[in-house]
Amino acid sequence: MNIAGFLLFLTIFAISIQEMQFKYPELLWALFLLLIPIIIHLFQLRRFKKTPFTNVKFLKKVVVESRRSKALKKWLLLFTRLALLAAIVLAFAQPFFAKKEALKQKEAVIYLDDSFSMQMKSEGTSLLQNAVQQLIQSVPKSQKFTLFTNTRTFRNTQIEDLQNDLLALAYSGKQLSLDDIYLKAHSLFSSDGTTEKNLIVVSDFQETMYSGEVDSLGPINRHFVELRPQTMENIAIDSVFFRSFNDDHLNLTVSLSSTTEIESTPVSLYNDQVLTAKSSAKFNTDKKGEVSFTIPASEVFKGTLEITDNGLSYDNRLYFNIDEKEKIKVLEIGPKNDSFLHRIYTEDEFELTAVTLNALNYGDIEKQHLVVLNELPGIPSPLTASLKAFIEDGGHLAIIPAGDADVNSYNLLTSSFGAAFGEVNRGRKNITHISFEHPLFRNVFEKTISNFQYPTSSVHYKLRSKASAALAFQDNEPFLVAGEGFYLFASPLSADYSNFQNAPLIVPTFYNIGTNSLKIPQLYYVLGRPAHIDVPINLTQDGVLKVEKENYELIPLQELLTHRVSMTFNDELMEDGIYGITDGKQIIGHLSFNHDRNESDLGYLNVGDIVGVNHSTSLPSLFQSMENDNRVTELWKWFAILALILLMVEILIQKLFK
Repeated sequence: MNIAGFLLFLTIFAISIQEMQFKYPELLWALFLLLIPIIIHLFQLRRFKKTPFTNVKFLKKVVVESRRSKALKKWLLLFTRLALLAAIVLAFAQPFFAKKEALKQKEAVIYLDDSFSMQMKSEGTSLLQNAVQQLIQSVPKSQKFTLFTNTRTFRNTQIEDLQNDLLALAYSGKQLSLDDIYLKAHSLFSSDGTTEKNLIVVSDFQETMYSGEVDSLGPINRHFVELRPQTMENIAIDSVFFRSFNDDHLNLTVSLSSTTEIESTPVSLYNDQVLTAKSSAKFNTDKKGEVSFTIPASEVFKGTLEITDNGLSYDNRLYFNIDEKEKIKVLEIGPKNDSFLHRIYTEDEFELTAVTLNALNYGDIEKQHLVVLNELPGIPSPLTASLKAFIEDGGHLAIIPAGDADVNSYNLLTSSFGAAFGEVNRGRKNITHISFEHPLFRNVFEKTISNFQYPTSSVHYKLRSKASAALAFQDNEPFLVAGEGFYLFASPLSADYSNFQNAPLIVPTFYNIGTNSLKIPQLYYVLGRPAHIDVPINLTQDGVLKVEKENYELIPLQELLTHRVSMTFNDELMEDGIYGITDGKQIIGHLSFNHDRNESDLGYLNVGDIVGVNHSTSLPSLFQSMENDNRVTELWKWFAILALILLMVEILIQKLFK
């Protein structure tokens, strides 16, 4: 019975040890010392002392009681000493309870969404401010982590060092997709495969962040903290454009959108911060609204459109400007002075000069933005040399071949930009294919047209060029090839050979050829999108143009050409507004930039549908959960206390069983 109880004690003790983890497991070998008290108690040497007794009956009674008392005392001391020795050994081995992950070294990378959609309110503060406060309160002060936003990165820092930067964090017009976030986070983690890596994404998770397929991060744990605004109400100014214009007035139309059904909202128009008009935009059942303003056509206008609503603030304002427009200079060289181009290149936007080859002043070519060779029988060598220099200097050239053209003279010119006219074919063919995504026709058509009145041509040359075809025949042979600074037609366009002059396509085709030759500033540009602007100015070789706004100044990428400077913008500008183009201290023009409106539509992801992520709605609950998972319950103190208790129990046993 005693042996069975001892075996039960050992079994329970062994099971308890299996569930524990030890800081110094090698000390558990000392548990073999438990054999020492067992051996001592089971094989101890008994010493007998002779005592004379006269009362044999009393002696028998004493012997029986003494044996029982000694047996009980022996087993109590055995169990107590075994437990005492085991408690001491376990206390020095420092046992604890913890999950496997709690023992690994941790790495944490936090993505904090600071895009404009985080301006929405929750509990009286913006989502971004709410997220910052939660971070400051929840992240353990001693924890090292890396944090990145849409534009900034803070590596291997602590929350106390980062607190001021977080509180001063401004909203960004850039929003990273989940793919971008994963790629960025992956680059910020170490290559150590033994550490536990946690990516914490704090965002409102707009639909625009998710493309449908997200790359796996492998062993990296993903935690999504989803912040939601209390209301989904937002009104945005989407765009402004010219509805109509004449010599005296311009009619501007402003487009708005709302996330909820409303009847109207007031819109204010400012010119250089001075209120010039105010009107109410009416909304339809599709939650789209419009309002129109009329402004003078003859003055420089630095416009700001403004509304007031309780949603996002970044889309309550839209900037635009109208400067004195530079007319695009077009030179037509052909056998006749009178042509169809006069109907397209009107005097309000273009300065068209039509001359015959004999009347051409070669010095006028370099002053043009676009030169059109209209059905010349051949191209003389002096003209070829002038046009090559013109194209190299950024000019644009359009060639319409004659029905009986000297192809060799044409190719002496076109070979300089990798194109050639081939053999001539006669026979009527339809022009059936429009490349709607070609830069020449992009944003011209509201929808793809597959069935229209096809223009025809009876004479057509085979064009050889690596440039893409903007228009093509029914057999996919190119009718119009558009490359970098040149446009080649495969057919003459006069009525004897083609009816293209009477087709609706002729207007957008030649109008866009003309407007592409000088990239006049638009009403406004969208920040983050590539923009190319030509500024008509004669700069010195060392001259440089700048764009300025208040205390900000930028020298954009620019190319000095004859009579103009070509400027290119990518993502250098971060702030919306009206910028001045300066030559030295003189303002020679203006450019307006606005933020993309893609965050104004408050559509959100269902984060619960994304596979492989831990979903949370607040940072405190997430960090509390992570702390619980990483908690280590140390037991050595309890085993030390148990050892002291067992020592006292042994002393009591010694005193009680004398």
